[in-house]
Amino acid sequence: MRGVYLPGGRRVDVREVPDPEPGRGQVVVEVRASTICGSDLRAIYREHLGEGPEAYQDVIGGHEPCGQVVAVGTEVERIRVGDRVVVYHISGCGQCDECRRGYQISCTSPRRAAYGWQRDGGHADLLLAEERDLVPLPDSLTFLDGACVACGFATAYEALCRVALAGGEQVLVTGLGPVGLAAGMLASAMGSPWVVGTDPSPERRALARDLGAVDVAVEGQDGELHELLGDGAEVTVDCSGAGVAQLTALRHTRRHGRCALVGEGGTLTVDVSEVLIHRQLTVHGSWVAPTWRMTELLERLARWDLHPERVVTDRFALADAARAYEVADAGARGKVGIVRD
Repeated sequence: MRGVYLPGGRRVDVREVPDPEPGRGQVVVEVRASTICGSDLRAIYREHLGEGPEAYQDVIGGHEPCGQVVAVGTEVERIRVGDRVVVYHISGCGQCDECRRGYQISCTSPRRAAYGWQRDGGHADLLLAEERDLVPLPDSLTFLDGACVACGFATAYEALCRVALAGGEQVLVTGLGPVGLAAGMLASAMGSPWVVGTDPSPERRALARDLGAVDVAVEGQDGELHELLGDGAEVTVDCSGAGVAQLTALRHTRRHGRCALVGEGGTLTVDVSEVLIHRQLTVHGSWVAPTWRMTELLERLARWDLHPERVVTDRFALADAARAYEVADAGARGKVGIVRD
């Protein structure tokens, strides 16, 4: 089979490798869609961080896979050949407190391994996965829908759940990359009547408006946000990972409101008394989603007839993975997917 490797320095290698064989508790998934995440670009495609949870170990890339099961190993009980599945992108130990809560992303065991980072990921014809990492994909959703949920949409949904978004509340989303687009679309589906988005990129602002992910998209200056939101939005979500946008989200959260910080990276300097304490804000750091929340989201997407693949602006075959990464790295488009016919 073919697999895509990311040796750094914005290089992409497509290699021929042996087909995987499932062991105890494992399955083989025929990958039908595998999207590209900003974390892949930041920490693997451009450079290798080499340590911690983002240490890339020269494995097949891609941590947002979705496909169909083609083989199962021994002691596999829940999954059957033919099942359509989303792969939760962190394989944890299954025993620590974080794993038992469903947050394999925060697994504390040295056995923790992320697909596409420390074990082979989804940019391949076939993927070897643990049964416990698979979430059923409803029949009404496409494989590309599932790939978008594997990380980005689940991350956005978790953040909105953490801030307990209620119907009728205004939402401000800072950063209109794929996760920001997801946050805006989901906020509307969850009952927000007014979603404002900010991004310095005019292309991304235009895309967000065209997709209906936000009601209005602006650059993010204080004056224009005051005009749109008055005293601020009840709920704000930063998806940029940039300190200036994180501060914008906090400053434009209404008194007693809630803010979720989702975007990775950035250094935030804030006047704690003025911005947080005196305005009595609740601030959440939100990192991906637990497996049970991902299952809940997939069920709700099917009920809402909401298709995450709407945010995918560019689709490429596996053989064209290098071009797919170039487009994603340019940062002017929506989600980029590697798909199989």
